Amino acid sequence: MRLAAVLFALLPGLLWANPLVRFETTAGPITVELYEDKAPISVANFLQYVDSGYYEGTQFHRVIEGFMIQGGGFDKNGQRKTTQPPIQNEADNGLSNQRGTLAMARTSDPHSATAQFFINLVNNPNLDFTGKNTRGWGYTVFGKVTEGMNVVDNIAQEPTTSQRLSGMMARDVPVAAILILKAYRVEAPATPQEGAL
Repeated sequence: MRLAAVLFALLPGLLWANPLVRFETTAGPITVELYEDKAPISVANFLQYVDSGYYEGTQFHRVIEGFMIQGGGFDKNGQRKTTQPPIQNEADNGLSNQRGTLAMARTSDPHSATAQFFINLVNNPNLDFTGKNTRGWGYTVFGKVTEGMNVVDNIAQEPTTSQRLSGMMARDVPVAAILILKAYRVEAPATPQEGAL
């Protein structure tokens, strides 16, 4: 009977735990927690790319120390990968672009995000939602690094240069390509709630 009570107490946490994704990169592993409750469209979109193996062999193609690292759109040869249709911007979800958060990259069109994402190296409140207009939409935060922020910081210190990506000149590209070797879901460790045992 006592065991049943313990399992019942743990059930909500186990059922509603946020998804976790691990990136195995050439710089080391990075694990991110996804805020499914705050950004359901962005998380579902991101997990679709993860589950399909889309991110394997892509590179962190834009690295700006003191700002962010961006990846998920170009293969190791700098060729743009084909994506699914763009998704609705969810930056009005109350989350802020703080250090360690994961956000959707996009063009100047607020609703143009597809597969590319970035990890904030510092607090970037200037990227947050301020209004439902072209200038105010901001960038959707949909997760946060839970392990491997040291790897993210190391990537940010890599030397960068200007080079061609899919035929267009791009700045802030790492001299030595930093690749995502694999991206996959991981199970959250089950931790008993305080006082449950």
